Amino acid sequence: MYSKYFSTMGWQIEVIEETPGTVGGYSKLILEVLGDDVYGRLKFESGAHRVQRIPDTEAKGRVHTSAATVVVLPKLEVEDIDIKKDDLRVDTFRASGAGGQHVNKTESGVRFTHIPTGVVAESTESRSQHKNREIAFNRMAMRIREIQEEMHNSTMTSARKSLVGSGDRSEKIRTYNYPQNRVTDHRLEGDNKNYNLDKVIEGELGGIIEALQIMENTEKMKGETIEG
Repeated sequence: MYSKYFSTMGWQIEVIEETPGTVGGYSKLILEVLGDDVYGRLKFESGAHRVQRIPDTEAKGRVHTSAATVVVLPKLEVEDIDIKKDDLRVDTFRASGAGGQHVNKTESGVRFTHIPTGVVAESTESRSQHKNREIAFNRMAMRIREIQEEMHNSTMTSARKSLVGSGDRSEKIRTYNYPQNRVTDHRLEGDNKNYNLDKVIEGELGGIIEALQIMENTEKMKGETIEG
């Protein structure tokens, strides 16, 4: 279902990790999806997905229920690293070469201090203050990126645990009912709640996602009205 939907959206997929199931399929599958507005659309897929079907091995025609958990998390990109000018303190100082040779009579050494994180980076490699500023800033940016990535990963770990939940079927967001050829999204209401299963399984998820986007925007507008 998802791979077909990704294809219709023109998104790229990379398999990061896969663990085969004991009776076919996967017990765990991690994908990286690249494209326009990926997280904005797929974030609604996070939650427990319940499947109701009659297995081929079921002699009495009883419906069996199983569940799969979907977790959608945003990826931290380099351009997401946020360094504000007001958060920086810049100091210049005189620098000397090895053994005290080539002592600079001007303050060519540069030190950056990122006040929120306490990261300090400096450079005295060049006799040019401009070049030292560039080197020191890049060193600082790399350290800040490491800190922000650690914070991001910690947040994502917490979010993943929250989204995975207990795996209980009562936490379901959507049910795929094969005998009735129906997909029900339990967050939606009225005519927007039910969809044709055959079409959804073939990747036609757009209708559900767009209905969820409209619902989210409506809730935001209600919140803004109350605050106003």
